[in-house]
Amino acid sequence: MQIFFGLIFCFFFVSITDAAQICKPDSILASTPDSQLVDNNDGTITDIKTGLMWKRCLEGVEGDNCENGSPSDFTWQQALQQPRAVNDASGFAGYGDWRLPNIRELITIVEEQCYNPAINLNRFPNTPSSYVWSGSPHTEDSYSGWDVYFLAGQSSYYNRRYRSYAVRLVRGG
Repeated sequence: MQIFFGLIFCFFFVSITDAAQICKPDSILASTPDSQLVDNNDGTITDIKTGLMWKRCLEGVEGDNCENGSPSDFTWQQALQQPRAVNDASGFAGYGDWRLPNIRELITIVEEQCYNPAINLNRFPNTPSSYVWSGSPHTEDSYSGWDVYFLAGQSSYYNRRYRSYAVRLVRGG
């Protein structure tokens, strides 16, 4: 019986993680349409609604379509240090003021009509359905930090000392 449930779990887990993005354009309006997210053709995307400029790829990934490398995992403390590392190493795309987004900013790039991942893949290609840190600590739990799980775009908080997640940097605002 345990083998049966183990096989079902493996099938379900593999099916969900290997599945292609699913969008519902007939029932849900795009929350981050291509017209709102401008490709600056330098590895950055500008959200004209919020005024924020995002790195197109997660940290650890590069290329026009974010096809080279794999997302680096950071503890929350490491995630807070990553912008300084990028900025001190000549910045990115000519800018030296990159930072970790707060939770409200990070939620703005969630594409509500899609899941697996819940992001506009035309502008943020090859983004996995993974957790991404924000720079926001949880105000009632001093051990936790806020993140967004891009499988379905939910925000949540987890122990920032023991979890390692991806990072996407932002500037402006």
